[in-house]
Amino acid sequence: MRILILGGTGLISTALTRVLVERGDRVVHFNRGRTPPRHGSAVETIQGDRTDFPAFEAQMASVEPFDCVVDMIGYRRAEAESAVRAFRGRTGQYVFCSTVDVYRKPAGRYPITEAEPRFNDNWDYARCKIECEDVVLAAHARGDLAATVIRPAYTYGEGGRIIHSFGGGSAYLDRLRKGKPIVVHGDGNSLWSCCHIDDVARAMAAATLSPAARGACYHVTGDEWLSWNQYHLQMAEALGAPPPTLVHIPTDLLARIAPERARICALNFQFNNIFDNTAARRDLAFRYTIPWREGAARAAAWLHEQGRIEDSDQDPYDDRILALWRRLETEITAAAPGA
Repeated sequence: MRILILGGTGLISTALTRVLVERGDRVVHFNRGRTPPRHGSAVETIQGDRTDFPAFEAQMASVEPFDCVVDMIGYRRAEAESAVRAFRGRTGQYVFCSTVDVYRKPAGRYPITEAEPRFNDNWDYARCKIECEDVVLAAHARGDLAATVIRPAYTYGEGGRIIHSFGGGSAYLDRLRKGKPIVVHGDGNSLWSCCHIDDVARAMAAATLSPAARGACYHVTGDEWLSWNQYHLQMAEALGAPPPTLVHIPTDLLARIAPERARICALNFQFNNIFDNTAARRDLAFRYTIPWREGAARAAAWLHEQGRIEDSDQDPYDDRILALWRRLETEITAAAPGA
């Protein structure tokens, strides 16, 4: 198959490219050429800017049609509308990489299925992904494209970040290695799912060969539902670090006192993020093969080898928040009735 990946150099894209090349497909990337590809001569690259819609659509009209297009960098309605124009009648299938963040939070039931209502009006990223899904699924219904929507959750691996309550800064790993306390939003018992890029990539590659996937939406997420407390403890184990001291701060308060880093906790992390992968197992042969502890060790080792783990001693942010919280705890305790 001749497969075009819009993007191609990101975390999932890199793993997907490897799977497709190993399968024997002819892979073409379309991107701005700002990030060096990791696959050398095995992949052709078309350089351009997809947000320059007339130029992008003209470029796509000038090349040979593709058996499949995988869109890894569609974030706005106008980009999805441009893709429909560019690939109408010029590809056998269009696979759109969306996100599980399209669902309302908290969900109406758990684990979340693909039938859960999509609504997320507080987060532009999620709202825009919903709009993109609507565009490509409407195009499928009209017969313009044979569309498939893939909804990954937190996808990690070699080349990516390890997330935590303060986002994705790698000083978190250094704090664990040095035995420093770790800030955790809420009581740390909301559930979270992680999936390694290799498992996600295999399912996405399978979608390009599955007739059943046309017109369908799929979760491709972790099957190992971890509380955030378990997540941090296993991350420490993966690093060979001692069990960390977890300091729990109410999510709403944390998001107010650390808005530049902890807003994501209020938008997302405080809710249970667990998803039903039944459809992907059935149609895409999805399998969760890399448990969090193993995958986390691999991802952290890559960051270490690349010299990308920041020195937490040079970033006092966490310690300032911890000091503020401890002072507040002391004041509240002293002021409590019966104290």
